[in-house]
Amino acid sequence: MLNRLPFGEALRSTVGIPKRSKLLDSSPRSRVWRVRLADRSLVIVKQITDGGDTGADADTRFAREVAGLRLAGRAIGPTVAPAVLATDLPSRVMVLDHLDDLGKTDDWMPGYAESLARLHALTGPSDAGALPAWSGPTAADAESFLALARALDVSVPSAVLDELTALLDRLDPTPHHALLHGDPCPGNDLRATDGVRFVDFERASLGNGLVELAYFRIGFPTCWCAMSVTAAPLAEVEDIYRTTWHGLTGRDVPGDLADACAGWLIQGDALVERAHRGTVDQLARVPTEDFEWGYISARERLVHRLGVVADMTRDHDLLHAVGRLSSTLAVRLLECWPTLRPLPAPDTRPWY
Repeated sequence: MLNRLPFGEALRSTVGIPKRSKLLDSSPRSRVWRVRLADRSLVIVKQITDGGDTGADADTRFAREVAGLRLAGRAIGPTVAPAVLATDLPSRVMVLDHLDDLGKTDDWMPGYAESLARLHALTGPSDAGALPAWSGPTAADAESFLALARALDVSVPSAVLDELTALLDRLDPTPHHALLHGDPCPGNDLRATDGVRFVDFERASLGNGLVELAYFRIGFPTCWCAMSVTAAPLAEVEDIYRTTWHGLTGRDVPGDLADACAGWLIQGDALVERAHRGTVDQLARVPTEDFEWGYISARERLVHRLGVVADMTRDHDLLHAVGRLSSTLAVRLLECWPTLRPLPAPDTRPWY
């Protein structure tokens, strides 16, 4: 009964009569079906479940996803997300346009970067309040990062705390209103003939698009399948993103990509899956245990992020001390645990 298709009279009168349905894989926080209607068209039915949350939290996730999808529906030309066809608020059910997925391709990143920029460019200051502001690192995250260095017997330059305090101010999402997906990971992107569409907007927010462009450099920080993008492919996708954004908005992308990457570095919760975020200080666990998420360990994720920030901030006036500390910490982690593996290349990404 738990997996029975929740398709009541309100949805039947709006969308049509369901004839066949198939339950699809999804997170514990939702149930998703592919449904064929009486007119032979296909739709996706998604129900937000408690998944360990309170009912109020599930209601918030439902409202957030519907709002994000409706904002994404503004896209002119190729869509960047499924259209919302109908909703049933009491049951937390949404009926979405069915999107075909062409599946695996080796050259998936250019289309992803273009669609990400198109998604981000859909909203502006007039949309303030339509979604929550992006939630970034906090002063507690900064202190946890410094405590990690001390626990590993790495001295912290006196300038680092001041640089991190200023970083948190620069990462304030208030001046920015890009439509952020919240979890733009492999599996949440579908490839079509005319571009990439994103699904699962439960963490949609408004903020600076650079925090999601940073995924390519920092290793897809909210994803179980972390990856390392380097050299020419990295330059290509970042150029595509910036060019697409400029073409749509007439402006350069605001902010500093190094800031966005440093923000992801100091967030311990970006080392674990969503269900474990906000439970304990994840960075404090690193010196004593190496916990896995997917097939990548926390220390492996952290070494990658440290190296990225160190490389990006060598000549950075505002993050120079943070960069030096990151470089030293990366060396220290590899001295303590020399068998840590580099993150895999993006051609190994999983396909669903």
